[in-house]
Amino acid sequence: MNIEVKGLMKRISVRATHRTNNLIQSYILLIFGVVCLLLAWLLHLNPFVYPIGVLVFGIGALIAFLFNPYRLAVVSWMMTLIGIEVYFVYKNTIPGNQILATFLMFAAIALLLIAIMARRGYVKAGALSPAIIIGVIGIFEYLLIARMIPFNTVAFPLSLWFPGIGFLLFGLFYLLTSARAVNGRWQR
Repeated sequence: MNIEVKGLMKRISVRATHRTNNLIQSYILLIFGVVCLLLAWLLHLNPFVYPIGVLVFGIGALIAFLFNPYRLAVVSWMMTLIGIEVYFVYKNTIPGNQILATFLMFAAIALLLIAIMARRGYVKAGALSPAIIIGVIGIFEYLLIARMIPFNTVAFPLSLWFPGIGFLLFGLFYLLTSARAVNGRWQR
């Protein structure tokens, strides 16, 4: 009977710690969102001179990832490495004829890191997020090159508005999913 109580206490404390980490991560994402939106509103940075939106989103997701490595593992690595590549492209550090090659190299590094995270159990097998992220970027690039969307839409992901809105959406989503229904009431 004593062993059963210890096992129950261990499960309860693990759940409580997990729920606490979820809430901390949600609050950090919300704070990052508010800070990025305030900076975007106050600084009015030119996104083509300071193309930091995707990179800031990736770094912020990596910081939030540290509090709960079971969430944001894929998004944080993909967006950080793609953000580094986007930053170098728009700063003209990478020549135009090498953009595809560097994008593929940074995506491959991100996929390698995600595979390592999967081996450690932080990412489940069959995660769809890498495919979705790369697919969205590919569709955006295709539409841009085909001139089906205006070129000035590139400014949004490069600006601080992108991570601000992204962090707020992720933070709210994770905050709402951290709550759970018990006896008809929502608890956190």
